[in-house]
Amino acid sequence: MERQRISSGSPFEEQIGYSRAVVAGDWVFVSGTTGFDYTTMTISDDVVEQTEQCMQNIAAALKQAGSSLDDVVRVNYVLPVGADFEACWPVLRKHLGAARPAAMMITAGLLDPRMKIEIEVTAMKHP
Repeated sequence: MERQRISSGSPFEEQIGYSRAVVAGDWVFVSGTTGFDYTTMTISDDVVEQTEQCMQNIAAALKQAGSSLDDVVRVNYVLPVGADFEACWPVLRKHLGAARPAAMMITAGLLDPRMKIEIEVTAMKHP
C-alpha cells in the first residue's frame, strides 16, 4: 500500500522524524497536534486558544490529505490538566460536532510545559 506523507512545516517533524499526517489507502492518520502556530512557532498561554489552533492545524493537514474534519472517525485528546478539558468543549463541538467521532481523553504530561492540549485524529479520505 502506497503512503502519502503530509507535512505542516513544523521543525518538530524533521527533528523527531515523523509526519504531521500519513495517508494510507482510505485512511488519514494525523499525528498528535498541539496549539503551536507553525508559521510563527508561537503558542498561546490559553488552553481554549490552543485548542482552536490545534483544530486549525489538523484541518489543514486533513485538507492536504483529501479529507476534512467532517470525516474524522476517531479522536484522542491529551491534557496535562484534566480539569482544563471542559473549557475546550465548545471549540471541539464547533469543529467536530458534525462528525461526532469516537473519542478518548487522557491526562498526561506533554513534551513542552507550554503545551496544554494535544489532539490526534483518524479520518476517512474522500474517494
